[in-house]
Amino acid sequence: MDSLSAMQRPEMETGPNLTPAADAHNQTVSDIYNLLGVSPAAGLSGNEAAQRLDHYGWNRLSEKPRRSRWLLFLDQFKSYLILILMLAAVLAGVIGDVTDALVILFVVVLNAFLGFHQEQRAEQSLSVLKKMLATNCRVRRGGTAMEVPAEELVPGDIVLLDAGCRVPADGRLILATTLEVDEAPFTGESMPVAKTSEVLCDTKTPLAERANMVFMNTCVTRGRGECVVIATGMQTQIGHIAQMMETAETPMTPLQVQLDAVGSRLALLAGAVAVLFLVWGVARGEPLMETLLTAVALAVAAIPEGLPAVVTVTLAIGMHLMARRQAIVKQLSSVETLGCTTVICSDKTGTLTLNQMMVRSVFFQGRRFSVSGNGYENTGLISAENGNALPDFAQLLKPAVLCSDCTVCDDKVSGDPMEGALVVLAAKGGVDCNELQMQIPRTAEIPFDSAHKFMATFHRQGELVRLFVKGAPEVLFPRCSKNLMADGEVPMVSETMMTEVENMAGQALRVLAVAYRDVPLEEFDICGDHVSLVNQLTLAGIVGLMDPPREEARQAIATCHRAGIQVKMITGDHKLTAAAIAAELGITGSIMTGAELDALSVDQLAERLEGIGIFARVAPEHKVKIVHALKRHKHIVAMTGDGVNDAPALKAADIGIAMGITGTDVAKEAAKMVLTNDNFATIVVAVHEGRRIYDNIVKFLRFQVSTNAGAIFTMLLAPLFGLPVPFTALQILLVNIIMDGPPAMALGLDPARPDTMDAPPRGADERVLSWPRLAVIGFYGVIMAAGTLCMLRYGMLTGDEQRATTLAFTTFVLFQFCNAFNVRSETCSAFAHNFFSNWKLWAALVTVVGLLVLVVNWPVAQTIFHMSPLSALDWALATGVAFSVLLIEETRKFLLAMWRRNAPAT
Repeated sequence: MDSLSAMQRPEMETGPNLTPAADAHNQTVSDIYNLLGVSPAAGLSGNEAAQRLDHYGWNRLSEKPRRSRWLLFLDQFKSYLILILMLAAVLAGVIGDVTDALVILFVVVLNAFLGFHQEQRAEQSLSVLKKMLATNCRVRRGGTAMEVPAEELVPGDIVLLDAGCRVPADGRLILATTLEVDEAPFTGESMPVAKTSEVLCDTKTPLAERANMVFMNTCVTRGRGECVVIATGMQTQIGHIAQMMETAETPMTPLQVQLDAVGSRLALLAGAVAVLFLVWGVARGEPLMETLLTAVALAVAAIPEGLPAVVTVTLAIGMHLMARRQAIVKQLSSVETLGCTTVICSDKTGTLTLNQMMVRSVFFQGRRFSVSGNGYENTGLISAENGNALPDFAQLLKPAVLCSDCTVCDDKVSGDPMEGALVVLAAKGGVDCNELQMQIPRTAEIPFDSAHKFMATFHRQGELVRLFVKGAPEVLFPRCSKNLMADGEVPMVSETMMTEVENMAGQALRVLAVAYRDVPLEEFDICGDHVSLVNQLTLAGIVGLMDPPREEARQAIATCHRAGIQVKMITGDHKLTAAAIAAELGITGSIMTGAELDALSVDQLAERLEGIGIFARVAPEHKVKIVHALKRHKHIVAMTGDGVNDAPALKAADIGIAMGITGTDVAKEAAKMVLTNDNFATIVVAVHEGRRIYDNIVKFLRFQVSTNAGAIFTMLLAPLFGLPVPFTALQILLVNIIMDGPPAMALGLDPARPDTMDAPPRGADERVLSWPRLAVIGFYGVIMAAGTLCMLRYGMLTGDEQRATTLAFTTFVLFQFCNAFNVRSETCSAFAHNFFSNWKLWAALVTVVGLLVLVVNWPVAQTIFHMSPLSALDWALATGVAFSVLLIEETRKFLLAMWRRNAPAT
């Protein structure tokens, strides 16, 4: 959609003939006036503006209606596990077991409130405020300049632009005086763009190169200008991006997919077990209602009722820990997605780089010098490439500083970023900028203009006027007659200096030349055109500038590579600049441009993606296309960015990561995670945390599902051996939620393995409960069932049925105590170095034992849960039998480790 698509509306009955004009940058200013029916001197009248506002609507972005809090709450009930639990509650209620039904419903509602509360908290902590439009802007209406609310702008309004103001709508420039606009949030270009009102001849000029256009939400950094509004609200380029976000689909996270798969399998298992038991009981002539009640208990036994709550709490804790590490996750299920991320697509400007210009190279007195440091920080040194002593840089740095309007305070620049870099360079070279400007005040100046491409200032010193100039080398070199060398001024040889310029440009540096000249006071006074004095200059030197990469980003990318995660740079910047930054950061692979992307389909792009590391000169549509192509290869894609142009891809990615400081509100709204410190390295912390969380989810899944397996085997086998059903549905719920819940949650807080970031990411389709894991879980279940049934048989032989079932229940709960240590590692001994590393697990297990003692001995609990008190011998026997699962598993792990050590290498 072109920014002039606002003109493609029906003609107003009382307005001008607004015909479609998708090529405003190719039209003359007079054509634009005629098209929009506006006089540049008078602007629109108040009546015309009001009529057009009725016709075109408010100049603001439309918002999708927010889902009500009730609908957000109901979203928590969409998983299979929750639906199965609700069905179990209904069945319990149908057969008259109201207590069990209420308990199950309580668990379901509690889980929903936990999830809803955490996601609401994340939204509140993010505090995304929609401030995409300037509150007010200056326009000319009825021949008078006035301020109006930006949302009242209409096509045809004449907007007055000054340094520091935010562009309130898309417009065609009709006046541009040394006008520069920061378009980084829109195009990804780190440097302000010089603007002009001249017509552009190329009809296919990319948006980023339309120098006679300004776009909503960009910022004027220098000069002044006037534009005629050609598009407002959703018809602007930013509106186009907002529409792309609305149509982008939000994918399910890998954890959601896996848990839904677990839920569906458990549903089949629960149904099969319940039906089998019901048919078997009826065939044996058992009472129907009693058999149906037991079948429901079996169905409940097959479902880990505590799993949704434990997953929710574990993810919420992970979300909280990430927030403390400067990463705010907006959606619970996204916490672990980073753990299986295979590709991170990152914007360059402000994410991988500082979004701060810095001088990296200097050519002075025929010698090359390198400059160290970090953005606008004064720390850093100027050093000679050949290691020799440094000269006095004053003859280069004084002209550079005096020919600047920028100030730098507390590492923050006020003014042009390139001038800020020169001020910082001067500080590194020992020049006090403030003192220098006070000693040598400015007499006159020639502001930078895109026509002559230089800036010049004049400073009177006695009978001389010192002229200092900075600008593009190709413009200043022809104006220079001399070159400053160590032994004085020598004749200028442009060819030699152009070689140095090309050398810097080859390193993706932006090259700036600095020159000076002494003009006699009398000549200056009689000169009517100061531009004519900018000749016969002496070249002081040239400097190479760039937006430097973040040091922490370089380290983070190395960690990503070690962890098997690809990092791809996606930027709107030039190919050469992107390649140089990528090389410094350690991003490998070939380069593809936006034009090359246009020629490929998504399938064709997917075939070539693996070898590409850099995408340059791209548009928002390209970024979304790249994400879709990566997904064709089954990649889990994370997209980082801070600009408006990143928003559609942030939403299309499996997890979008926005920058909290420099990021636009549109990007933050689209992302699932926001980095509050804008630090790429925080992503690595989040990846590490995501992998730890997933590992721990596997631990408590193994823990809870093995509990369910033991319960199913116990309840199915008890009648075969002529034993009573050992557990009621309420007792199973007690085990699954109260007795298993605290240890499961504590397992979610286990520390990460030392080699967490040394392994490749898991596959997105990797089953959270693979067949080998299920086999081990079944093994645990058989051991627990055998031990529990033995104690049930012992109890029946030595007492009544209620004591026997109490003994069986106690043994089963103590099995969970021991099993918690088994599941902490799939290969290492439970008594390894991390045995005491998680104090919360120990506290949870002690709490479980305390609750068990309470349930067995407190009369009120005995009545509710059908328990009888046990003797000291009973407790000792139950404990000894329960420890068998730990001893047998330790033996299995030992034998497995021996076999692996002795197995021949393949």
